[in-house]
Amino acid sequence: MSVGPVGRLAPSPTGLLHLGHARSFLLAWWSVRSAGGTLRLRLEDLDRSRVKPGMVEACLRDLEWLGLDWDGPVVLQSDHEGELYETALELLRLGHAYPCICTRREISEAQSAPHADQENSVYPGTCRGRFKSLEEARRVSGREPALRLKVTRGELSIQDRLHGEFCQDLEREVGDFPITSRDGQVAYQLAVVLDDARQGITEVLRGDDLLSSTPRQVLLYSLLGLKPPSWIHVPLVLDESGERLAKRHDALSLAALREAGVKAESLIAWLARSCGFLACGPLSARDLLEGFDLGRLKLTPVTFDGRARKEIEDSTQS
Repeated sequence: MSVGPVGRLAPSPTGLLHLGHARSFLLAWWSVRSAGGTLRLRLEDLDRSRVKPGMVEACLRDLEWLGLDWDGPVVLQSDHEGELYETALELLRLGHAYPCICTRREISEAQSAPHADQENSVYPGTCRGRFKSLEEARRVSGREPALRLKVTRGELSIQDRLHGEFCQDLEREVGDFPITSRDGQVAYQLAVVLDDARQGITEVLRGDDLLSSTPRQVLLYSLLGLKPPSWIHVPLVLDESGERLAKRHDALSLAALREAGVKAESLIAWLARSCGFLACGPLSARDLLEGFDLGRLKLTPVTFDGRARKEIEDSTQS
Protein backbone atom coordinates (compact mmCIF):
# COMPACT_ATOMS: atom_id res chain seq x y z
CA MET A 1 0.00 0.00 0.00
CA SER A 2 1.52 3.31 -1.08
CA VAL A 3 1.82 6.14 1.42
CA GLY A 4 1.15 9.72 0.36
CA PRO A 5 3.40 12.66 1.14
CA VAL A 6 3.61 14.27 4.56
CA GLY A 7 3.45 18.03 4.18
CA ARG A 8 3.08 20.95 6.53
CA LEU A 9 1.65 24.39 7.02
CA ALA A 10 4.09 26.47 9.07
CA PRO A 11 2.89 30.05 9.63
CA SER A 12 4.70 32.42 11.99
CA PRO A 13 2.48 34.26 14.51
CA THR A 14 4.40 37.50 14.02
CA GLY A 15 1.61 39.34 12.22
CA LEU A 16 -1.51 38.88 10.14
CA LEU A 17 -1.45 36.38 7.28
CA HIS A 18 -1.78 37.95 3.82
CA LEU A 19 -2.57 36.89 0.26
CA GLY A 20 0.91 35.50 -0.32
CA HIS A 21 0.58 33.20 2.66
CA ALA A 22 -2.88 32.12 1.52
CA ARG A 23 -1.57 31.19 -1.94
CA SER A 24 1.35 29.13 -0.60
CA PHE A 25 -0.76 27.41 2.05
CA LEU A 26 -3.47 26.54 -0.47
CA LEU A 27 -0.89 25.06 -2.85
CA ALA A 28 0.67 23.03 -0.03
CA TRP A 29 -2.77 21.79 1.02
CA TRP A 30 -3.84 20.96 -2.55
CA SER A 31 -0.57 19.14 -3.28
CA VAL A 32 -0.74 16.91 -0.21
CA ARG A 33 -4.50 16.33 -0.06
CA SER A 34 -4.77 15.54 -3.79
CA ALA A 35 -2.15 12.80 -3.29
CA GLY A 36 -3.92 11.34 -0.25
CA GLY A 37 -1.19 12.51 2.09
CA THR A 38 -0.94 13.82 5.63
CA LEU A 39 -0.71 17.49 6.55
CA ARG A 40 0.76 18.85 9.78
CA LEU A 41 0.31 22.32 11.27
CA ARG A 42 3.23 23.96 13.08
CA LEU A 43 3.29 27.52 14.37
CA GLU A 44 6.85 28.85 14.16
CA ASP A 45 6.97 31.00 17.28
CA LEU A 46 10.65 30.78 18.31
CA ASP A 47 11.41 34.43 17.56
CA ARG A 48 9.90 35.72 20.79
CA SER A 49 10.79 39.33 20.04
CA ARG A 50 8.50 39.31 16.98
CA VAL A 51 5.62 37.09 18.13
CA LYS A 52 2.54 39.23 18.77
CA PRO A 53 -0.28 38.57 21.23
CA GLY A 54 -3.34 36.99 19.64
CA MET A 55 -1.55 36.02 16.41
CA VAL A 56 -1.67 32.27 17.08
CA GLU A 57 -5.46 32.45 17.25
CA ALA A 58 -5.50 34.78 14.21
CA CYS A 59 -3.45 32.31 12.14
CA LEU A 60 -5.79 29.44 13.00
CA ARG A 61 -8.85 31.58 12.22
CA ASP A 62 -7.45 32.50 8.78
CA LEU A 63 -6.57 28.92 7.86
CA GLU A 64 -10.03 27.71 8.89
CA TRP A 65 -11.63 30.58 6.92
CA LEU A 66 -9.81 29.31 3.84
CA GLY A 67 -11.25 25.85 4.48
CA LEU A 68 -7.90 24.22 5.20
CA ASP A 69 -7.62 21.33 7.62
CA TRP A 70 -4.71 19.38 9.06
CA ASP A 71 -3.96 16.07 10.74
CA GLY A 72 -3.09 15.77 14.40
CA PRO A 73 -2.68 18.53 16.98
CA VAL A 74 -1.42 22.04 16.35
CA VAL A 75 2.28 22.09 17.28
CA LEU A 76 4.05 25.12 18.72
CA GLN A 77 7.70 25.28 17.72
CA SER A 78 8.56 26.70 21.14
CA ASP A 79 7.31 23.51 22.83
CA HIS A 80 10.51 21.79 21.59
CA GLU A 81 12.90 24.70 22.10
CA GLY A 82 15.06 22.80 24.60
CA GLU A 83 15.54 19.86 22.22
CA LEU A 84 16.46 22.21 19.39
CA TYR A 85 19.12 23.94 21.49
CA GLU A 86 20.58 20.61 22.62
CA THR A 87 21.12 19.69 18.97
CA ALA A 88 22.94 22.98 18.41
CA LEU A 89 25.21 22.13 21.36
CA GLU A 90 25.79 18.67 19.89
CA LEU A 91 26.97 20.25 16.64
CA LEU A 92 29.40 22.31 18.76
CA ARG A 93 30.66 19.20 20.55
CA LEU A 94 31.18 17.42 17.22
CA GLY A 95 33.28 20.32 15.92
CA HIS A 96 30.74 21.42 13.30
CA ALA A 97 29.99 24.70 15.07
CA TYR A 98 31.83 27.30 17.15
CA PRO A 99 31.06 30.22 19.51
CA CYS A 100 30.75 33.63 17.86
CA ILE A 101 30.63 36.94 19.75
CA CYS A 102 30.48 39.24 16.70
CA THR A 103 27.80 41.91 16.47
CA ARG A 104 26.18 42.87 13.16
CA ARG A 105 28.08 46.13 13.23
CA GLU A 106 31.41 44.35 13.65
CA ILE A 107 30.63 42.00 10.79
CA SER A 108 29.69 44.94 8.55
CA GLU A 109 32.88 46.80 9.42
CA ALA A 110 35.00 43.70 8.80
CA GLN A 111 33.47 43.39 5.35
CA SER A 112 33.72 47.13 4.62
CA ALA A 113 30.04 46.94 3.70
CA PRO A 114 27.96 49.57 5.50
CA HIS A 115 24.66 47.81 4.82
CA ALA A 116 25.79 44.20 5.11
CA ASP A 117 23.29 41.87 6.74
CA GLN A 118 24.41 39.07 9.03
CA GLU A 119 21.99 36.56 7.55
CA ASN A 120 22.53 37.28 3.85
CA SER A 121 26.21 38.24 3.59
CA VAL A 122 29.28 36.05 3.91
CA TYR A 123 30.69 35.96 7.43
CA PRO A 124 34.44 36.78 7.42
CA GLY A 125 35.32 33.99 9.88
CA THR A 126 36.43 36.27 12.71
CA CYS A 127 35.59 33.83 15.51
CA ARG A 128 36.34 30.53 13.79
CA GLY A 129 38.95 28.76 15.96
CA ARG A 130 39.06 31.66 18.43
CA PHE A 131 37.40 30.02 21.45
CA LYS A 132 37.45 26.46 22.73
CA SER A 133 34.05 26.67 24.42
CA LEU A 134 31.03 28.84 25.10
CA GLU A 135 32.36 29.44 28.60
CA GLU A 136 35.69 30.72 27.29
CA ALA A 137 33.93 33.02 24.81
CA ARG A 138 31.84 34.49 27.65
CA ARG A 139 34.82 34.91 29.98
CA VAL A 140 37.14 36.52 27.42
CA SER A 141 34.58 38.80 25.76
CA GLY A 142 32.06 39.52 28.47
CA ARG A 143 29.38 38.80 25.87
CA GLU A 144 26.87 36.01 25.38
CA PRO A 145 28.01 34.08 22.29
CA ALA A 146 25.97 32.72 19.42
CA LEU A 147 26.76 29.43 17.74
CA ARG A 148 27.80 29.48 14.11
CA LEU A 149 28.00 26.46 11.78
CA LYS A 150 31.41 25.86 10.23
CA VAL A 151 30.86 25.65 6.46
CA THR A 152 33.56 23.64 4.70
CA ARG A 153 31.36 22.53 1.80
CA GLY A 154 31.69 24.19 -1.59
CA GLU A 155 29.06 23.64 -4.26
CA LEU A 156 25.88 21.90 -3.17
CA SER A 157 22.98 21.09 -5.50
CA ILE A 158 19.35 20.44 -4.70
CA GLN A 159 16.46 19.35 -6.89
CA ASP A 160 13.32 21.44 -6.79
CA ARG A 161 10.14 20.17 -8.44
CA LEU A 162 9.51 23.54 -10.09
CA HIS A 163 12.97 25.08 -10.49
CA GLY A 164 14.89 21.92 -11.31
CA GLU A 165 18.52 21.87 -10.16
CA PHE A 166 19.60 24.72 -7.90
CA CYS A 167 23.31 25.03 -7.12
CA GLN A 168 25.01 27.15 -4.50
CA ASP A 169 28.64 27.43 -3.43
CA LEU A 170 28.13 27.47 0.32
CA GLU A 171 31.68 28.50 1.25
CA ARG A 172 31.83 31.37 -1.23
CA GLU A 173 28.19 32.56 -1.28
CA VAL A 174 27.05 31.87 2.30
CA GLY A 175 29.96 31.17 4.63
CA ASP A 176 29.61 30.16 8.27
CA PHE A 177 26.03 30.87 9.35
CA PRO A 178 24.33 31.14 12.78
CA ILE A 179 22.47 28.21 14.28
CA THR A 180 21.67 30.06 17.52
CA SER A 181 21.46 33.75 18.31
CA ARG A 182 23.37 35.55 21.06
CA ASP A 183 20.26 35.53 23.25
CA GLY A 184 20.09 31.74 23.09
CA GLN A 185 17.34 31.29 20.51
CA VAL A 186 17.76 28.59 17.89
CA ALA A 187 18.07 30.14 14.43
CA TYR A 188 15.58 29.45 11.65
CA GLN A 189 17.89 27.30 9.49
CA LEU A 190 18.45 24.72 12.22
CA ALA A 191 14.98 24.91 13.76
CA VAL A 192 13.15 24.25 10.50
CA VAL A 193 15.33 21.22 9.73
CA LEU A 194 14.79 19.66 13.15
CA ASP A 195 11.08 20.43 13.24
CA ASP A 196 10.45 18.99 9.78
CA ALA A 197 12.47 15.87 10.62
CA ARG A 198 10.67 15.38 13.96
CA GLN A 199 7.27 15.65 12.24
CA GLY A 200 8.28 13.26 9.46
CA ILE A 201 7.79 15.87 6.72
CA THR A 202 8.55 14.49 3.25
CA GLU A 203 7.32 17.43 1.12
CA VAL A 204 8.04 21.12 1.76
CA LEU A 205 6.13 23.61 -0.38
CA ARG A 206 6.91 27.26 0.40
CA GLY A 207 7.66 30.61 -1.26
CA ASP A 208 10.61 30.81 -3.63
CA ASP A 209 12.19 33.55 -1.52
CA LEU A 210 13.40 30.63 0.62
CA LEU A 211 15.01 28.70 -2.25
CA SER A 212 18.44 30.17 -1.48
CA SER A 213 18.16 28.92 2.14
CA THR A 214 17.65 25.32 1.08
CA PRO A 215 21.31 24.29 0.51
CA ARG A 216 22.10 25.40 4.08
CA GLN A 217 19.28 23.21 5.32
CA VAL A 218 20.42 20.26 3.20
CA LEU A 219 23.90 20.63 4.71
CA LEU A 220 22.39 20.45 8.19
CA TYR A 221 20.34 17.38 7.23
CA SER A 222 23.58 15.73 6.11
CA LEU A 223 25.55 16.62 9.26
CA LEU A 224 22.71 15.35 11.46
CA GLY A 225 22.25 12.12 9.50
CA LEU A 226 18.68 13.02 8.52
CA LYS A 227 16.86 12.53 5.23
CA PRO A 228 15.74 15.79 3.59
CA PRO A 229 12.24 16.21 2.15
CA SER A 230 11.41 16.99 -1.45
CA TRP A 231 11.32 20.71 -2.24
CA ILE A 232 8.75 22.85 -4.05
CA HIS A 233 9.38 26.61 -4.09
CA VAL A 234 6.46 28.56 -5.54
CA PRO A 235 6.34 32.14 -6.93
CA LEU A 236 5.34 34.97 -4.63
CA VAL A 237 2.49 37.45 -4.65
CA LEU A 238 3.67 41.02 -5.28
CA ASP A 239 2.03 44.36 -4.57
CA GLU A 240 1.38 47.06 -7.19
CA SER A 241 4.92 48.40 -6.84
CA GLY A 242 6.42 44.98 -7.55
CA GLU A 243 7.48 44.33 -3.95
CA ARG A 244 6.68 41.02 -2.27
CA LEU A 245 3.88 41.15 0.24
CA ALA A 246 4.94 41.42 3.86
CA LYS A 247 3.07 41.41 7.15
CA ARG A 248 3.20 45.20 7.17
CA HIS A 249 0.63 45.10 4.31
CA ASP A 250 -2.27 44.98 6.78
CA ALA A 251 -4.72 46.21 4.13
CA LEU A 252 -4.02 42.99 2.18
CA SER A 253 -4.25 40.73 5.20
CA LEU A 254 -6.83 37.97 5.14
CA ALA A 255 -8.45 39.48 8.24
CA ALA A 256 -8.87 42.86 6.52
CA LEU A 257 -10.30 41.29 3.36
CA ARG A 258 -12.70 39.19 5.42
CA GLU A 259 -13.83 42.25 7.41
CA ALA A 260 -14.38 44.09 4.11
CA GLY A 261 -16.90 41.41 3.14
CA VAL A 262 -14.74 39.36 0.78
CA LYS A 263 -15.86 35.73 0.67
CA ALA A 264 -13.23 33.03 1.05
CA GLU A 265 -14.60 31.22 -2.03
CA SER A 266 -14.07 34.31 -4.22
CA LEU A 267 -10.53 34.80 -2.95
CA ILE A 268 -9.69 31.12 -3.40
CA ALA A 269 -10.96 31.13 -6.98
CA TRP A 270 -8.82 34.19 -7.81
CA LEU A 271 -5.74 32.65 -6.20
CA ALA A 272 -6.34 29.42 -8.15
CA ARG A 273 -6.57 31.36 -11.42
CA SER A 274 -3.38 33.22 -10.51
CA CYS A 275 -1.69 29.82 -10.34
CA GLY A 276 -2.89 28.92 -13.83
CA PHE A 277 -5.70 26.59 -12.72
CA LEU A 278 -9.21 26.61 -14.16
CA ALA A 279 -11.48 28.16 -11.55
CA CYS A 280 -14.75 29.71 -12.70
CA GLY A 281 -16.94 31.36 -10.09
CA PRO A 282 -16.55 31.17 -6.31
CA LEU A 283 -15.06 27.84 -5.22
CA SER A 284 -14.01 26.22 -1.97
CA ALA A 285 -10.51 24.83 -1.49
CA ARG A 286 -11.90 21.31 -1.62
CA ASP A 287 -13.65 21.98 -4.96
CA LEU A 288 -10.22 22.30 -6.59
CA LEU A 289 -8.72 19.05 -5.30
CA GLU A 290 -9.94 16.88 -8.16
CA GLY A 291 -7.53 17.06 -11.06
CA PHE A 292 -5.02 19.23 -9.18
CA ASP A 293 -1.77 19.31 -11.15
CA LEU A 294 1.20 21.25 -9.82
CA GLY A 295 2.68 21.12 -13.32
CA ARG A 296 0.15 23.78 -14.38
CA LEU A 297 1.52 26.30 -11.91
CA LYS A 298 2.78 29.49 -13.51
CA LEU A 299 6.44 30.07 -12.69
CA THR A 300 6.19 33.85 -12.54
CA PRO A 301 5.10 36.00 -9.56
CA VAL A 302 1.53 37.25 -9.48
CA THR A 303 0.64 40.88 -8.80
CA PHE A 304 -2.27 41.83 -6.62
CA ASP A 305 -3.46 45.22 -7.82
CA GLY A 306 -6.68 47.24 -7.99
CA ARG A 307 -7.94 45.20 -10.92
CA ALA A 308 -7.42 41.94 -9.03
CA ARG A 309 -9.18 43.31 -5.96
CA LYS A 310 -12.15 44.43 -8.07
CA GLU A 311 -12.35 40.98 -9.65
CA ILE A 312 -12.56 39.37 -6.20
CA GLU A 313 -15.07 41.93 -4.90
CA ASP A 314 -17.29 41.54 -7.99
CA SER A 315 -17.24 37.77 -7.52
CA THR A 316 -18.18 38.19 -3.88
CA GLN A 317 -21.16 40.35 -4.77
CA SER A 318 -22.46 38.14 -7.57
